[in-house]
Amino acid sequence: MTSNNNPASLVVAYIFHLANERRLSPLTCKSYSHDIATLLKLATETPFNQLQIHHVRRFVARLHSTGLSGRSLARILSAWRGFYNYLMRDHGYTHNPCAGLHAPKSPKTLPHVLSPDEAAKLLEFPVNDLMALRDKAMFELFYSSGLRLAELIILKPEDLSFSDSTVRILGKGSKTRIVPVGSQAIRVLREWIKLRETLLKPGETALFLSRNGKGISSRSVSQRLKIRAIQQGISINVHPHVLRHSFASHLLQSSADLRAVQEMLGHASISTTQIYTHLDFQYLAKVYDATHPRAKKKG
Repeated sequence: MTSNNNPASLVVAYIFHLANERRLSPLTCKSYSHDIATLLKLATETPFNQLQIHHVRRFVARLHSTGLSGRSLARILSAWRGFYNYLMRDHGYTHNPCAGLHAPKSPKTLPHVLSPDEAAKLLEFPVNDLMALRDKAMFELFYSSGLRLAELIILKPEDLSFSDSTVRILGKGSKTRIVPVGSQAIRVLREWIKLRETLLKPGETALFLSRNGKGISSRSVSQRLKIRAIQQGISINVHPHVLRHSFASHLLQSSADLRAVQEMLGHASISTTQIYTHLDFQYLAKVYDATHPRAKKKG
């Protein structure tokens, strides 16, 4: 147990702990690092071991005044709380100034999803070169199997099983799950695997590669998806999680098996999955309003 109060070294030690002991993904570690850097900036000259609850309450109020949502503030507070728990455990700190604090509540918003027609339209872009084939394989897999972005970019070719049409995913908390892959995704993934070798740099293990033969970054995946959506005339802002949301919503519309969808998404709690039942009801309500004789407004 140490009492090192150098802020920068404490942050580095904590991120190392998250990556190597808790086995969190690089994307999650980056998010924690960003949130704790925000705390460091707000604290200015006040050492971490001298921060009190009134300091943190003021920090949250300042962030809220910049327009950050309650959900974002709750995530930041969670990161700070976890950081202080670590400092108490490993660095001799005696209190957690974030304990008991709650972020302001935001109105509940449902995630954006594509309609089944929009999802089909998005994935109909022409495959006229190797990068287009890679994009098609990535996005078909996203929509087919409901992956998170962080899960997609660490996939390896051996995680795919063409014999039983499944993919092995390393999810949050280093938990592994096996998820089915649809036939259209399997077809384009087979094509990509054959041509992937023409790009591959020695020592690289990622399934999806950038133009330079290295594993593709999360930023590049998001940019490619946004470009493809614009090219295909999709009006909403399409990011990787939209495909995950769409996968869950469309699966529930056709199966209504909440437990199966929870397992495929890798949700620890079914309450997280239940939000998609609200999306499903919203979709059905729109269909009812548009088609039911008693729902149509008289002119």
